[in-house]
Order: sequence, then C-alpha cells, then structure tokens
Amino acid sequence: MRRSPDELAKMRKAGRVVAEIHEATRAAIRPGVTTAELNEVAAAVLEKRHARSNFLNYNGFPAVICTSPNDMIVHGIPGDVVLHEGDIISVDCGAIVEGYHGDAAYTTGVGAISAEAKRLIEVTERSLWAGIDQLVVGNRLHEVGRAVQRVAEAAGYGVVREYVGHAIGTEMHENPQVPNYWPGTPGPTLKSGMVFAIEPMVNVGTYDTYTLDDGWSVMTADGSLSAHFEHTIAVTDDGPEVFTVL
Repeated sequence: MRRSPDELAKMRKAGRVVAEIHEATRAAIRPGVTTAELNEVAAAVLEKRHARSNFLNYNGFPAVICTSPNDMIVHGIPGDVVLHEGDIISVDCGAIVEGYHGDAAYTTGVGAISAEAKRLIEVTERSLWAGIDQLVVGNRLHEVGRAVQRVAEAAGYGVVREYVGHAIGTEMHENPQVPNYWPGTPGPTLKSGMVFAIEPMVNVGTYDTYTLDDGWSVMTADGSLSAHFEHTIAVTDDGPEVFTVL
C-alpha cells in the first residue's frame, strides 16, 4: 500500500518516538539493570510523548518492549533478568501516533563485550543498511533479503528464516512480508509511498531456532549469540527515508 504525504507525516512522528525509546533504553543499559527496568524506561517515553505501545497486549504480549539477551533472538519478555558485564541484548519496540505505527530494534553490549560479539553486532547492523539501500523506486522488494543475506553469510553467520520484516502503517504487521534472505522470487515492484520495517536477525551459528515454554522467547538452536536490528523506512522518489532515527 502506498501512503499519502499526510500518512507519512504521522509515521515520521511515530518513528521519532521509537527512536527516543532507543536512545533512552541504550542510556539505561549497564551491568545490574533488569530487563523490567528497561521496559519502565520505554513506557515513560511513550507516556511523555502521548503515544501508545503497539507491543503491549499484542496477542497477549505483556510489555512495551521485547528484551532478548545473548542467544535469545527475538520476543523476549522483560522481567527479573539481570544484565551482566559481557552480555549483549536486543531491544525491539514500537509506537502508535495518530493511528500510525513505527517499529525498530537494536542490539548493544553490556559493558565490555567479546570481539566475537562486537563483530556480530557490526555485521548485523551493516546487513540492515544493505537491505535499506535496496528500497528505491522500481527495485523489487526481495532484493532487500538478498542484500541482507549477502552481508551476513559473507561473515559466516546464519540469517534467521522464521521471522521476517513486513510492511507497516495502520497496523504494525502488514503485507507483504520482507524476508531477510533471497526467497527465490523477486517480489513486488517498489513504489513511492510504500513503508516497510526491515529487521534482520543474525546468528553466529546456524539459523535454526526454537521457542521457550513462555510461547514468545525465540532462541538459537545451537546456543550461539544472536543480534537484531530494525528500522521503519519509506520508499520515496529521493531514495529510502528512515523514520526511526533522531
């Protein structure tokens, strides 16, 4: 679906709130902090900006952010998990402003982290931007996944298959989906006004996953570290416009 200039303006507002949540939670991440405390930081930003969470109560999800440390890939539930020096953690969050959604994620280290963890984070973020660069008018959507996969697999990493990016607008998850790998077909032709959430999830080991008994938390099957980056981006006549940055 192509969004009007008015709709895009509302999505920019939602994206800015998400970016502020990222900034606030990043500043709060340190050894000894619990993931529940990070959720409180995010909730305070939403309240301050008079925005609603699109995560809270989504299919029963009980928080405004997902917090996924170390070998947890995505959808971690904030709680009494204490962050320790050397951990990495992925924070995924969203916001609704005037009925329109923003959605973005980042992974960062807790204190000093290993060279392996630093490399994983760097490569995953680079794979995101390689995908974003494909969001140009006239290109085909699945070139995004091809670009993500090329960067991640060149580093020897596994790109998660079960969880993908998506169009976004008046709902957080809209069609079409955006695989983070080449699915074998080129996908729709990109047009100005389309908006997507691109979100590679990259594992040090294989791309295989399993889900914990809580029904949400997705883990790497081999126990390897995982990183997750995401932005909400509009296709424009001047190239991709990232909404979830300050």
